[in-house]
Amino acid sequence: MARSRLLHRLRLLADGDALHALVVAGAACVLSLGLVYVGYVVHVWRVARAAPCAPGRGDCLLLFGKHAPDGRLDADFQARLARAATVWESRPPRSLLLLGGGPEGGPTEAALARQALLDLGLAPDAPIRLEDQSRDTVQNLRNARLLLAEGDPVEAPPVVILLSSRYHLARCAFLAGRMGLDWEVCAAEPALSWRPETLGLIAREAAYVCWMDLGTRWARIIGHRRMLARLS
Repeated sequence: MARSRLLHRLRLLADGDALHALVVAGAACVLSLGLVYVGYVVHVWRVARAAPCAPGRGDCLLLFGKHAPDGRLDADFQARLARAATVWESRPPRSLLLLGGGPEGGPTEAALARQALLDLGLAPDAPIRLEDQSRDTVQNLRNARLLLAEGDPVEAPPVVILLSSRYHLARCAFLAGRMGLDWEVCAAEPALSWRPETLGLIAREAAYVCWMDLGTRWARIIGHRRMLARLS
């Protein structure tokens, strides 16, 4: 499973448009003596710190999966599932969309999440849908958008609740906005942890958001439609 995940990441890095965006983002960080990157760290931290634990207006909950080697759910994944069960019990949204694929021949993140939610008390007939073809956050949201578009064309598009770990929410929100979704965030954890590993995850997420945001801005400037389409 780890090998499959690594190969997926290597394919992304081998993509010319992704490398183009990475070079632009890296140059901006170097030329600003790191100040640009620090700005993204602050942004990711602020989103992680301020995110509510209960949705306010969303009617479709998107639960982001997480890498689960050999079907083992780590603490972050379990926290996301526990929060989803709590939200469902206190204020059930209209539907629940579980996101995340998996390696060939192995369980998908979406399937693992569904079983875990049933174990936590969700009824078997709860309106749960699985998006089990994606391997990263971009694919999560792109595939979710396609599934959401299959609904009644007369109805207004749903407001989606982006439920994930606090450190991950800034990236989820950025991509949801790029893809034209009406969204709100919902944090898995009650509060932001100050553990060193959490700070490291925030630093990593800041790099992702910097890469995508600056790459998108540059693509707009030069009129590079293919690059823009990668995150649309």
